[in-house]
Amino acid sequence: MALYALGDLHLSFQVKKPMDRFGSVWKHHERKIWKYVNETVGEEDTLVLTGDHSWGRKLDECREDLAFIEELPGKKILLRGNHDMFWDAKKTERLNQEYSGRLFFLQNNFGVYQDYALVGTKGFTFEGPFYLDRWGNIMGWDEEREEQAKKLVQREMERLRESFEQAKEAGYRKFILFLHYPPTNILEQTSPFTEIAEEYGVRSVVYSHCHGEQRFGDSIQGTFHGISYFLVSGDYLNFHPLKLLP
Repeated sequence: MALYALGDLHLSFQVKKPMDRFGSVWKHHERKIWKYVNETVGEEDTLVLTGDHSWGRKLDECREDLAFIEELPGKKILLRGNHDMFWDAKKTERLNQEYSGRLFFLQNNFGVYQDYALVGTKGFTFEGPFYLDRWGNIMGWDEEREEQAKKLVQREMERLRESFEQAKEAGYRKFILFLHYPPTNILEQTSPFTEIAEEYGVRSVVYSHCHGEQRFGDSIQGTFHGISYFLVSGDYLNFHPLKLLP
């Protein structure tokens, strides 16, 4: 029995959006997902998928992608990503009813692995535009977009706090936090997401969204203030699920 995580499957069995234009690592990536997940994850294990599951914009355009995920081994827990247009946050309960016993959609609720509560939300990171010179010094800033980002972060923080409190009320005191977006942007050392992780004493923060070698170092990896931070973007892991707990 083990807990694994993997992000950014970007499946497109129905809408046909090939990913190999983003680099050779994406060539036939769905075959890699199938191979490596089946080699690694057992039926008694739990696999958390940290968003961007499907390119379909409506649920009926995602049925084959979700069926592919269903057929993977283990208990599958899905987090909402920025490209998951089929998933209206207000309709998470409806998705959980429809896919009951097959998939669990993590939003304004919590999952369970042994004595850990698995808490998560999409998150949000202000990615710019920052106007940098060639030495990385900030030359300009989009204040209007930053204000919008702050509103989105506040919304996500409210969702996250609600999920933590639900888990605490149920008696859980050990947490793992899952985000789709990285917890900080390239200019930040801390953020509201790192602060809430420390407030609730989470063991790990697991995130994805960062694609391409030039983006893998955008946020925190390793141990920071006693918390382990893991990037699990599919192309970063070459689609091998990362083991978080035995």
